[in-house]
Amino acid sequence: MDDRSNTIAGWVLAACGAALGLSIAGGMIFHSEKPEKEGYPVQAAEEAGGGGAAEVPIAALLPTADAAKGAEVFKKCGACHTINQGGANGIGPNLYGTLGEPIGAGKGGFAFSDALKSVGGNWDFEKMNAWLTSPRKFANGTKMTFAGLSNPQDRANILLYINQQGSNLPLPAAPAAAPAGGDNAAAPAEGGNAAAAVANATGAETGNIANTGTPASGAPSVDPNAAKEAAKKQ
Repeated sequence: MDDRSNTIAGWVLAACGAALGLSIAGGMIFHSEKPEKEGYPVQAAEEAGGGGAAEVPIAALLPTADAAKGAEVFKKCGACHTINQGGANGIGPNLYGTLGEPIGAGKGGFAFSDALKSVGGNWDFEKMNAWLTSPRKFANGTKMTFAGLSNPQDRANILLYINQQGSNLPLPAAPAAAPAGGDNAAAPAEGGNAAAAVANATGAETGNIANTGTPASGAPSVDPNAAKEAAKKQ
């Protein structure tokens, strides 16, 4: 019995020794240093439009915007806003006739944030477009929790729809298209005008010579009396 106990104890000690040895060897092979900063790095998502091509001005999109599509986009806002005339304020203010009104004022005593009140001015298409793009960027500290609309065409559609709900402001003029060829397009015309000016000046000088009998520059002058004397001698 004692021999069996000794044998079992020996095997247990051998197993413990082997486990300890493997642990030490594993630690030496797979040694890792403590990171300078604990936790996992989280990269913020790149903002829409960042580093890309310049966005099309909202004034260029409004003439072809669709108010019916804007009404569909506005459904995203319906949980917080009403837009019918006389509609009640909710989590956000009623938006009937908003374009053209002072920013952060009116709306039946709605409690606007100080951040939005401090913007100043009236709601126009450019300001409303900036607000819809990113409320937090437009008024840092606003109570508006909506992240914004990243699609410019969606913003143009909803702007047209909002404008038709009691505001009816004239649409801003679309930006003029740049002329094809840039500044160099005028160069041939300018060169042609210069050539014409030279030709006119040359013609005028030639005409003056013909009318006055004055020889052109560089031609030898002839004495009439000397010519007569030479004729007599011949």
